[in-house]
Amino acid sequence: MSIEALNLARGQFALTAIFHILWPILTISLSAFLLVVEILWVKTSDVVWFRHARFWSKLLLLNFAVGVVSGIPLELEFGTNWGPFSQYTGQFFGNILGFEGAMAFMLEASFVGIMMLGWGRVPKGVHLFATAMVAFGSSLSAFWIMVANSWLQTPSGVTVVDGKLVVTDYLKAIFSPDMPWGTSHMWFAALETGLVVIAGISAYYLFKRRDPAFFVRSFKLALLLLVFVAPVQIWLGDSSGVDVFKTQPAKGAAIEGHWETNAPGTGASWSLLAWPDAAKQRNDWSLEVPGLLSVLGTHSLHGQVTGLKDIPVQNQPPMIPLLYYAFRVMAGIGFLLMVLAFWTLYALRKSGRHLDKLLAQRKLLLAWVLAIPLPYIAVESGWIVREVGRQPWLVYGLLRTEHAASAIPAGTVLGSMIMFCALFVILIVSFFVFARRWLRQGPNLDLMPPAEPARQAVAHAVEY
Repeated sequence: MSIEALNLARGQFALTAIFHILWPILTISLSAFLLVVEILWVKTSDVVWFRHARFWSKLLLLNFAVGVVSGIPLELEFGTNWGPFSQYTGQFFGNILGFEGAMAFMLEASFVGIMMLGWGRVPKGVHLFATAMVAFGSSLSAFWIMVANSWLQTPSGVTVVDGKLVVTDYLKAIFSPDMPWGTSHMWFAALETGLVVIAGISAYYLFKRRDPAFFVRSFKLALLLLVFVAPVQIWLGDSSGVDVFKTQPAKGAAIEGHWETNAPGTGASWSLLAWPDAAKQRNDWSLEVPGLLSVLGTHSLHGQVTGLKDIPVQNQPPMIPLLYYAFRVMAGIGFLLMVLAFWTLYALRKSGRHLDKLLAQRKLLLAWVLAIPLPYIAVESGWIVREVGRQPWLVYGLLRTEHAASAIPAGTVLGSMIMFCALFVILIVSFFVFARRWLRQGPNLDLMPPAEPARQAVAHAVEY
């Protein structure tokens, strides 16, 4: 494959992944939120929780539909643009993707119909079970995807036989070194994204003083969950970073602009801001805090952090400034969202249970509305760090990216890339059109829970 075709194939996959990931993260979090809401309704019989379930489930369905369609090109690209990779890793990587489709996606897709259309047709308990299966299926899907991706980061449980990877220990391959931290960090990122979206949309209605008694509930519930999720996510990010310095030292050094390995008995300096220059193998300028990188990267005062100069240039990640600042955008947004959550909790405690006092906090509500895009930016930045930082390896230490691409003309890749771009434009425009209609319509405050279906009708349905 020519360099031009390889770069186009990489760009196409990056574009597809960046667009697709916008949707599963909200599906994971919204389904979990809906499960909490429906449990509250079943437990309390409070009709307001029922109306919340019906209102937010419309956003889930819209998001789920776009996610399904946008994920199909990713599967196609493995076979068209990355044929040698698929052949080389198929015994494990292909199996894991098969597990995700058959075990997780089909579970989620099967029960989402009952969750959306089963009101009044199935008993409360059955409907709650369907909602739980949608939440479980979406999280299970994320688990298998992250198993596959984590294995690419830190491959284990395999050996090379006749130019192909053969699994020698399936459990070891599934539970690769990166898997626990990568999976948990991604799952909590999805939860945090959804909670910020729910809080932001609720804040929008509160800011407009539209149905405030309804949306103050979703706002407070999302906030209550977020004050737990946001700090845990920061802790997971820190732990994941320590693991990166152990398993992928080139990525760790790149995201910190760290060139010189610190001498034994000394701490590595951490650069707050810098401009890394791969050609010069140093930073053009840097604002540094002495000794702090050893603390952050190894959790010890004098922990040794490998510098990029001790890694062959051909094995160093590309686009180091992109990695450096993408990491800081991700981490910065994480801390910002945690501060916003605790600031809001403090403001709510001061206002007591007086709704009017909360509605008077115009700047606070506006801050939540403006915060809606931030977790998406953080997730995208995190994936840039994760995927670009793995380069030049597709399977870290085993298969280089240029050896994994199919030998197809650049024009063919460009043509399919243009087609996918057109599809993504149609999808995102359609989403915003329907989402705007959903927002303008708002919740149905006259909606009442349907009557439980007669036992005889349920028995006939089961028998059928």
